[in-house]
Amino acid sequence: MPRKRIYTILLLAMTVGAIFAFSTYRYVQATPAAAAAKTTPVVVANSSLDLGAALRAEDLRTINWPSDDRPVGTFSNPQELVGRGLIQPVSQNEPLLPSKLAPVGAGSGLPPMIPDGMRALSVRVNDVIGVAGYVLPGSKVDVLVSISPTNQTNDMTSKVILNNVTVLTAGTRIERDVEKDNKPVSVSVVTLLVDPLQAEALTLASTEGKIQLALRNPLDKTMPATPGIKPAILLGNAAPRTAAPARMSRIASARPVAAAPVVAPPAPAPLPTIEIIRGDKRATEVVH
Repeated sequence: MPRKRIYTILLLAMTVGAIFAFSTYRYVQATPAAAAAKTTPVVVANSSLDLGAALRAEDLRTINWPSDDRPVGTFSNPQELVGRGLIQPVSQNEPLLPSKLAPVGAGSGLPPMIPDGMRALSVRVNDVIGVAGYVLPGSKVDVLVSISPTNQTNDMTSKVILNNVTVLTAGTRIERDVEKDNKPVSVSVVTLLVDPLQAEALTLASTEGKIQLALRNPLDKTMPATPGIKPAILLGNAAPRTAAPARMSRIASARPVAAAPVVAPPAPAPLPTIEIIRGDKRATEVVH
């Protein structure tokens, strides 16, 4: 009797399970499939690209991007971007955005990367001046110059002339050495982003003196004021000069200095005198 009851309960459970499974199957079949998420074609980089590169058809590809999460300003047709230059590096599979592209017709290379009012100036460097190869595009540097205004060793001065300057490019180029039968030689070059006044100062410094680049933290926005240093101060034979007031990264333009007012010399103090009375006459005489 107990065994028969167990079989009855087991059969009832199997029947209920079968009915539940069949009902679930019918419900799933009757329910319409969820609508597929809408997508939009977006142009992305087919590989990592450096700034200044001209976009080619093989550098671009199109992927389906969820329409609701599509970045603002993306492109859907790769042909719209062929020939345009990059003003910022782009990583592989990164969407191409207008903020990273040079204007239409501006071309590629270095010129589109130069903001209005600024200039790109290249200076020759070596491993020491170039901070052992750590100066890369996008780095921030200070420019120092060592120069003697009188060509005398005692007047040699080292001074920071430019602060927080952006490095546009850093690398090597081929030049002809006139002293070696015009044979090509490799020259390290760093291109800096400066304004016209800074360009004048940098040109004079690199021509008349010796420049040095000091790599700085890009998050450091301070503009330290330095008075410069001479050999006598360096060796402790003279007192250091007082630093000038803090200055901005750009060299301040020369301003006319107002002439000091002419002050008349003070009048001489009067000499001691005595009054002499002779009868009804009075006379004053100076005592020497």
